[in-house]
Amino acid sequence: MNASQSRASSASETLTARQQAIVPIAAFGAAGDIAKLNAALNRGLDSGLTVSEAKEILVQLYAYAGFPRSLNALAELMKVLDARKQRGVHDVPGSDPSRAVPTGDALLTAGTANQTKLSGAPVKGALFEFAPAIDEYLKTHLFGDIFERDNLDWQSRELATVGMLSALPGAESQLQAHMRISMNVGLTAGQLRQLVQVLGDSVDADSARRAQAALARHLVQ
Repeated sequence: MNASQSRASSASETLTARQQAIVPIAAFGAAGDIAKLNAALNRGLDSGLTVSEAKEILVQLYAYAGFPRSLNALAELMKVLDARKQRGVHDVPGSDPSRAVPTGDALLTAGTANQTKLSGAPVKGALFEFAPAIDEYLKTHLFGDIFERDNLDWQSRELATVGMLSALPGAESQLQAHMRISMNVGLTAGQLRQLVQVLGDSVDADSARRAQAALARHLVQ
């Protein structure tokens, strides 16, 4: 391995400061801990998150922790941005999606394709046959409406998802699935181990324990 390959390999095992900042924002948003979310949002913006990216994380929160937590988190982001503006901090606005999100049948098609790509195979099962409505909602709302918005990349969305699910007791099955999806979108085992460390250092031991267990189960499969 030459020096350039060695540097690339090392970099692939490390989350950037911006990527690390996503994790506690997502976790505290899912947990509904607004005071700690406030501090995490400030750290995230200081670490390079744009306003648009922070909003995207907290909009995506609704799919995993419900509209009340998402709405409360977005309201807190507004307070954070207002306070920073009053202190003379000029945060980078970021960008809107570069293309319109499809609607109707095209949305279902796009969402199904996104879900298949993220999961590595078409998603089927008895649960979705039992409740086809939830299958359609996943494909259209989560993997369509949300994952079609390209102003937050898929790796960042997966870091957010893992952060959210790690903070939610009882979501271990979904957390393990998203460890697999995280690696499908290019995050490495080393980066996910660092995510666990971020949870332990910046969130709480229980969230880190759930993430560590999910990652360990995935890596032995």
